[in-house]
Amino acid sequence: MRNRNASIVLRGSAIFLLIIATFLAISSLISYSRQRNNYPAGMTIAGVPVGALDPQEASQRVLQVYTSPIELIYGSGVIHVEPNTLGFELEIDSMLAAADLSRTGGPFWGGFWDYLWNRNPSATAVPLRATITEDRLRAYLIGEVASRYDEPPTPAQPVPGTTSFTPGKPGQALDVDSAVALIENALRSPSERSVRLPSVENTAAARPSMENLAILLKQLVSQSGFDGTIGVYMLDLQSGQEVHFGLSSGRDLPVEPDIAFTASSTIKIPILVSYFVQNGAEPVSEDVNRKIQNMIHKSDNVASDAVMAELGTETGPLVVTEHLRTLGLSNTFMAGFFYPGAPLLQRFTTPSNQRTDVFTDPDIYNQTTPSEMGILLEDVYQCAETGGGALVAAFPDKMNSDVCRQIIAYLVADKIGVLLEAGVPEGTQVAHKHGWVPDTDGVVRNFSDAGIVYTPGGNFVLTIYTHHPVQVVFDTANQLFASLTQAVYNYFNTTG
Repeated sequence: MRNRNASIVLRGSAIFLLIIATFLAISSLISYSRQRNNYPAGMTIAGVPVGALDPQEASQRVLQVYTSPIELIYGSGVIHVEPNTLGFELEIDSMLAAADLSRTGGPFWGGFWDYLWNRNPSATAVPLRATITEDRLRAYLIGEVASRYDEPPTPAQPVPGTTSFTPGKPGQALDVDSAVALIENALRSPSERSVRLPSVENTAAARPSMENLAILLKQLVSQSGFDGTIGVYMLDLQSGQEVHFGLSSGRDLPVEPDIAFTASSTIKIPILVSYFVQNGAEPVSEDVNRKIQNMIHKSDNVASDAVMAELGTETGPLVVTEHLRTLGLSNTFMAGFFYPGAPLLQRFTTPSNQRTDVFTDPDIYNQTTPSEMGILLEDVYQCAETGGGALVAAFPDKMNSDVCRQIIAYLVADKIGVLLEAGVPEGTQVAHKHGWVPDTDGVVRNFSDAGIVYTPGGNFVLTIYTHHPVQVVFDTANQLFASLTQAVYNYFNTTG
């Protein structure tokens, strides 16, 4: 009986304990389930604290952070833009799934076992998961930011009445590549969401337009009081752009075909070129070297005749003209020697000297136009600099860069300190030939200078020819030539 009662007590106790255990288990399971619904303290998703929040609350907090506008600062402008406009897409479901796995240490029952043993899961940082469409980001920067806020450089502007230019102002251009990287970092940051956009370093200020330069040069002619005929040709040897105009008594003249002028001593440039076209790289004898130096440096006509005689005892001038024709220069010619009483070897009719709208009484022995003398100088320059150009193409067996550098060296030695040289700073290299000649009555009616000018801001060809039916006074001509040259020099060397 006693054993039976003991068995009943034991069974009752066991049932009681089982009930208690079941109750405790259910209670713990309910408590664990409630705890499992929230993220543990210290947990972050994409850098955003979500401890003690349930998934819905955590999702809202993360979205609130990462959908807030990005601030873009560019120059003086401030732009607020939605992340999705920049191609940013947050993968919120993927991050919540990762957070759910990490918040309890694994599957439900494994997490419950850890809970029973008071093994709390460590705080976990779920990394950001997002995509950025770079093409959309770039398109926004180019189409919405750069197009509105970039500042083009302000070109230098001519100062009316002077040979000077006001300095230009550098521009601002968005550095798109650097901006993309900075914005992507901001889009992926929960706190650093302001970006100062970088610009390309010092976009260079532009030169004035060629049209503005031409206007300035014409104004200088007008202000000089010169009322004869002038032809000006300027060629930018870097870009190939040119200024070309003719004026007669203040009247603007067409330049096609160009105005025919007496070439006077500038014709010695073609004579020099022609000598090397015929002789190429052959060593120049001391005698011929002396003649060339006197022809260029001293403008000696006797020496010039002697150099042409090297091309042909009786026909040297026509050989010069033939070489010019091979180069396509149809308005420039030499029709006889310089010595007094020299016969006219051939009468040349050219498109330029057949014009009826302007007349400069060009010499029937030697003529040229501003553009053709400029083109010949360009040919020499390109040959010297690159070993190419029209001279090499026309005379490949004779002309090369060494030969053309020798031609330029002779022209650089023409140092007179007036006309073109008067308009550039001391020490500037000018490869040129000047020219003027008195008429039979002793009056000078033509002044000219043609050269290559080497400057820090760019090299250029400049040729200026003038004629006045009464007289060209040297001081007036010299000041005009110097002003025009100085204006072109300043154009190339005043930008910012």
